[in-house]
Amino acid sequence: MSTPRVGQPVRGSKTGRPIMAALDLLGRRGSLRILWELRDGSALTFRALQEAAQSNPSVLNTRLKELREAALVEHLGDGYRLTGTGSELLAALRPLSAWAQRWAAKRARSAGDA
Repeated sequence: MSTPRVGQPVRGSKTGRPIMAALDLLGRRGSLRILWELRDGSALTFRALQEAAQSNPSVLNTRLKELREAALVEHLGDGYRLTGTGSELLAALRPLSAWAQRWAAKRARSAGDA
């Protein structure tokens, strides 16, 4: 599977609109976990990232390649870290995370009422 590209067909979209390309990339197994593990700005080596993301080497290598091609992650001498664009993405996901927390709490309350 190739890295999703804007303007080219991606999963769920024949047009490859930017949001669909981004959702395709982020929906791949382990992608969000890798970004999450790099959230604090510290660089992580491949082995440290593999352990933190609880991923096998093959999947991690594929996802890192895709995230690097998408300019969300970069590899420097000391390991992998988010790019500025990757940090912007995590900031953009914070409202979605807050919504998900509220949604989960409402679901839990509803389940308790049943």
